[in-house]
Amino acid sequence: MKKTIKYDDEESEILKAWEAGTLKPVSDAAKQIKTHQAAAEATFKKDQRLNIRISSRDLRNLQARALEEGVPYQTFAASLLHKFVSGRLVNQQ
Repeated sequence: MKKTIKYDDEESEILKAWEAGTLKPVSDAAKQIKTHQAAAEATFKKDQRLNIRISSRDLRNLQARALEEGVPYQTFAASLLHKFVSGRLVNQQ
């Protein structure tokens, strides 16, 4: 089954620029890379534990969706929570 990737407006714009060959490097690339690496490390630092109780059905569905995404279900659940609390979780109904 081939997965259709949906891009937001910014991602679509970047993809079009990449395909057109119009992307240009930034002057301070090394500094930008370090800044983004530090942000990524802070984002993915897992220093707290959360225990929740959910229904067996919800857990099975969560595990199935994680399997579709190709990630462990706990990682998938943490990603969903992160997207929700950061305001980036979009309802696609």
